[in-house]
Amino acid sequence: MTKLSVNINKIATIRNARGGNTPNVLQAAIDIENFGAEGITVHPRPDERHITREDAYKLGDTVRTEYNIEGFPSEDFMQMVLDILPTQVTLVPDGPDVITSDAGWDCIHQKDYLSPIIKRFKDKGIRVSVFLDPVVAQVDAALACGADRIELYTESYASKYATNKAEAISPYKVAAQRATELGLGINAGHDLSLENLEYFTTEIPDTLEVSIGHALISDALYYGLSNAVGMYKSKLRK
Repeated sequence: MTKLSVNINKIATIRNARGGNTPNVLQAAIDIENFGAEGITVHPRPDERHITREDAYKLGDTVRTEYNIEGFPSEDFMQMVLDILPTQVTLVPDGPDVITSDAGWDCIHQKDYLSPIIKRFKDKGIRVSVFLDPVVAQVDAALACGADRIELYTESYASKYATNKAEAISPYKVAAQRATELGLGINAGHDLSLENLEYFTTEIPDTLEVSIGHALISDALYYGLSNAVGMYKSKLRK
């Protein structure tokens, strides 16, 4: 069964809007794990507009399932990850002024840049995933860079799902098949929701992990956090 990793950035956003420690990010991570999620994801950014460096370090001592830290591999980010030693680091090509992830890596042209970064993490026993558009050539290049997994950037799938879900999933199936042939693990994330999640993982059953934050936390406002986690997990049961 595909694992659910919950991105808790939005919980930190609410906390930061008021100051103080409500809602409590660490307690939320503990609760989300207790509600059945198999992982916790954070994406700390340089301006600390949601998850802070302090959060990232404290979560390293709190998370008991899989801890996934996403981010652009600046030297500060890399040192933080190497200090914490999470289960997985997901490398994304976001600049400091990007609101949310909006593209995958060009692993073909950035191989010389990415390869030593990936090796640096892997040498410390950290699994490395690279954020990728569903392009077969980029899957091949991700392997050449040394990645353990790819995270398929699913914004395009989500935006087209309502009008033609078969067409929306098609490039992802091709990319995922290639990843499986190469022995790369498959993660997925961005704009996955209760509406489109089940179809994605049914059509791509080799998906090992989905990382979901915005939609799940938004749904939790209506259904409660425990119920929201359970509802998303129900979409992943085959």
